[in-house]
Amino acid sequence: MTDHVYRKTALVGSSATSIEDAIQTAVTKASKTVRNIEWIEVDEIRGHVREGKIAHYQVSLNAGFRVD
Repeated sequence: MTDHVYRKTALVGSSATSIEDAIQTAVTKASKTVRNIEWIEVDEIRGHVREGKIAHYQVSLNAGFRVD
């Protein structure tokens, strides 16, 4: 078994669709420049309310990526 070292980086994803989409948006975008993302941990979920309805979701998360 190989020992791994990970680094965490903070991300914030947003979406007008859902919390899950906000998370996926953050991971997809970060994956274009950060290699080896292997896990996430959600820190905070926020939403913007307009006229009594959720208009926008924003999720703060840490992405863990394996250091080469």
